[in-house]
Amino acid sequence: MNKIGFDNDKYLDMQSEHIKKRIAQFGGKLYLEFGGKLFDDYHAARVLPGFAPDSKVRMLAQLSSQAEIVIVISASDIEKNKVRSDLGITYDADVLRLIDAFRGIGLYVGSVVITQYAGQTAADAFKRRLISLGVQVYTHYPIAGYPGNVPLIVSDDGYGKNEYIETTRPLVVVTAPGPGSGKMATCLSQLYHEYKRGVCAGYAKFETFPIWNLPLKHPVNLAYEAATADLNDINMIDPFHLETYGETTVNYNRDVEVFPVVNAIFEKIAGESPYHSPTDMGVNMAGNCIIDDEACRNASCQEIIRRYYQARCEMREGRSDETAVHKLELLMQQAKISIEDRPVVAAALARAEETEGNPTAAIELPDGTIITGKTSSLLGASSAALLNALKHLANIPKQLPLIPPIVIEPIQKLKIRGLGNHNPRLHTDEVLIALSISATTNPVASLALDQLPKLNGCEVHSSVILAQVDDNIFKKLGMNLTCEPKHQTKRLYHK
Repeated sequence: MNKIGFDNDKYLDMQSEHIKKRIAQFGGKLYLEFGGKLFDDYHAARVLPGFAPDSKVRMLAQLSSQAEIVIVISASDIEKNKVRSDLGITYDADVLRLIDAFRGIGLYVGSVVITQYAGQTAADAFKRRLISLGVQVYTHYPIAGYPGNVPLIVSDDGYGKNEYIETTRPLVVVTAPGPGSGKMATCLSQLYHEYKRGVCAGYAKFETFPIWNLPLKHPVNLAYEAATADLNDINMIDPFHLETYGETTVNYNRDVEVFPVVNAIFEKIAGESPYHSPTDMGVNMAGNCIIDDEACRNASCQEIIRRYYQARCEMREGRSDETAVHKLELLMQQAKISIEDRPVVAAALARAEETEGNPTAAIELPDGTIITGKTSSLLGASSAALLNALKHLANIPKQLPLIPPIVIEPIQKLKIRGLGNHNPRLHTDEVLIALSISATTNPVASLALDQLPKLNGCEVHSSVILAQVDDNIFKKLGMNLTCEPKHQTKRLYHK
């Protein structure tokens, strides 16, 4: 468990050098469409063990003197308060978060572009807010027949109507809070304006997945399909690359479908296209930095199973339908895996059967040991499993209490009498606070608390859907959680 399969240092060096070469290819000006998550790519960290979640921004930091950031957000997403599901914040709030985050690591944010603007009131309000905060804002507009009507798109009535984004550095990284924000259109619009000004500029695309130089059905690429099951992204052989070079590479359906249009736009703007395939447009070097293929295969198979459980829970909660579940079942078949390949599942369900169906949880530790926890009058199952895991890691006898009742009871009284809760059992956050209090006077509790970093990367399974607070704590500890798609009670409303 936790076997390293990816050389992160090699990736940082190789990726930054490759981007520099692409900048030089276009005479010193490159618009780089940056897909995926920059600061917190935990999917990549899970399927490529050794990949740091902030690898991409660390790589950009190496280019900080040459790079500026342009953040793109769609006016329609602002209008409908679209939310990032992983962070639980709206796209417009995420723009502000991203600006702060980029500035915090020394990267220059040049501007924000509001795309698909058609007079939306919420977009106007957001623009005024950004301007009041000292952020430069540009507006881009819908183009009738986009992306098929190339003559209109590449004209003064198409891209020409968009405001030209003033940029000052050779590498312009165009990113967004999420997919469908208009990153590619923004890049191509800038190429149109640059060429009209006599500036030779280029465009490239950075997407970590699918990895173009891994096989189509490699588990790492299948895990990408699993992660985007709700978007119906499909990995496929790049037919343009195969025809041109006789080389098999992997891309995904949306880029393959739009490539003829992008190529036509390139030819219309610059006279000829520098690319012969979607793969040519990419700059991703991740596939060259895998040092243990088996470790990445195993990690990716686990990710597919986790995504399957996530989809089933979302369906149970009415947040999606069975389409994603069926697709994930197919991906599991292609990867030749099943839920039996996730040991914590069987352990949690076996413990639940022993306790007559009461909620239970199981944690797989780095050495493969599986620790379980059950519901009691004091603790929820996740809290119990967490404490039991810390005891095991610290070689503390299981029967030795880490938190005395004198600490637990006042918390329970506060929850019931003071805060009006119905459940007196301690959630994982409350248990960790209680453990921290105990650690000030109890060396054994302090020893257990010191083991928390060792839980990073551990697998967890719960026999019921957990409260959001427990879900959040496992995420903050870096633990990979799955849940059975059922609630602890038959109530219709679950907080």
